[in-house]
Amino acid sequence: MFDLIIRDATLIDGSGAPARPGDVGIAGGRITALGSIDADAGAVRTIDARRRVVCPGFIDIHTHSDLTLIADGTGESKLRQGVTTEVVGNCSFAAFPIEPERLHLHADHLAAATAPVTPWWTDLDGYADALHDQGLSINVAPLAGHGTLRVAAMGVDERPATEAEMRRMERDLDRALEQGAFGMSTGLTLVPSSYGDFDEVAALARVLAARGALYATHSRAIAPDERASVAEAIEIGRQTGVTVEFSHLAINRPERWGHGAELLSMFDEARTEGIDIFFDVYPYDASSSSLTQYLPPWLPAGGTEAMRARLAIPAERQRALDDMAEGWFDGIPWLWDRFVVSSCPDGYGITKTLDELSASEGIEPYELTLQLCERYGNELAVVLFYRSEDDVEKFLAHPLSVIGSDGNAIPLHQPMACPHPRNFGTFPRVLGVYARDKQVLELSDAVRKMTAEPARRLGLPDRGTLAVGAVADVVIFDPDTVIDNSEFGRSADPPTGIDVVIVGGSVVLDHGVIGTDRPGRVLRRGSRPAIA
Repeated sequence: MFDLIIRDATLIDGSGAPARPGDVGIAGGRITALGSIDADAGAVRTIDARRRVVCPGFIDIHTHSDLTLIADGTGESKLRQGVTTEVVGNCSFAAFPIEPERLHLHADHLAAATAPVTPWWTDLDGYADALHDQGLSINVAPLAGHGTLRVAAMGVDERPATEAEMRRMERDLDRALEQGAFGMSTGLTLVPSSYGDFDEVAALARVLAARGALYATHSRAIAPDERASVAEAIEIGRQTGVTVEFSHLAINRPERWGHGAELLSMFDEARTEGIDIFFDVYPYDASSSSLTQYLPPWLPAGGTEAMRARLAIPAERQRALDDMAEGWFDGIPWLWDRFVVSSCPDGYGITKTLDELSASEGIEPYELTLQLCERYGNELAVVLFYRSEDDVEKFLAHPLSVIGSDGNAIPLHQPMACPHPRNFGTFPRVLGVYARDKQVLELSDAVRKMTAEPARRLGLPDRGTLAVGAVADVVIFDPDTVIDNSEFGRSADPPTGIDVVIVGGSVVLDHGVIGTDRPGRVLRRGSRPAIA
């Protein structure tokens, strides 16, 4: 007797193998039969999957849903895409460890990437309890974050860590790994992770390597361009032996567009040398973040209130304007017509470029940027159009890439916001645009990059594949119609073609209807992941 039988499907098992016909039987939250199931086999429910693909649930390896799922555990924007597991804690922003004496700094720091929620827990165990109390439709696989470790140990100070502070970060990281974190991320252009030098990051990477855990890096901006950023990530892997995930690979300098092959050769050469490195990528030519993340790194030191106090001093304000005029990060010029306001607490400027707002307000754009950061702190987000579609396609097609949205699990309806469409359409877009329409990827390989490969990298042996004994996280989609429907500068629309999403054997999305079951769990890391 099965809880669920999916019949007459086209099975894509996640391994990269070609599609094949077959049935799937599910009982007790796991796949218990695969292939041809007897016509008279009993089941509580049977789903006819003719002309549909059945594959493992998608694992979004790069997200910022740490606090958005505390606010709403449905995770609608990801559930409707077929995502069954969110990997949180990326770009150095993790919801643990929390130092109670610096709670206001933690809340301020996390608001820049996830949601304005003040933590009431202190460690991964407490964070997991908070998520389970909320109730989850999808699973959560947590990373520790370098920025959060720094805030807990030393606040938001722009300086090297003392020996005692370094030991605190190492202890906190080791405890997080002991509690089941899958690794640690950095955000080396983002305050305060950016204040940590190479040696600090390497010391923490050695803690990860000792436990076989993952190092996910939002890379440092190093002159002259992104090649130096990739080189630093490779060097961390070389010196420490840690497995490196290079986050959201992209070329952000217009004069470097079209040079993706140069970066890919660096990854290939590192792998030949024996360094275990791969990268995640999302299928859009624009990014999104808090506007404050583009300020000179000294300005947000100490948090938003400290930034406001600095900007009240005329000499400091002028220093900020002078530094901004030299470009952001490693000298990339400010492209005011490419910065678009995507969310703001009071709705100011939504869908307008900074260039348009500057003209309408009659305020020079550098000064306007400072005023917006003063007014809204980390809670005003922008979309930045500064990437090339040619590079996106090259990165998606490369064997070392996996798919990560860099987005959040959030409700579709977003008042005072038109968030980046990656939040709502990353996975259907890969399937519909890049696999079916552009044929940048074979469909089975696209599914591999969303399922078995991220599961392998994380060390989730019973997820990411259609196999007897695997956890029944499953997606049923229409390969002929699947597509993303959300667009830049517009309210979100759900994707087309994702028919059914099953989490732990429970149907949580059924032809557009989200059920009441909340089978999602916070996953914990066990044994060392396999390394190819």
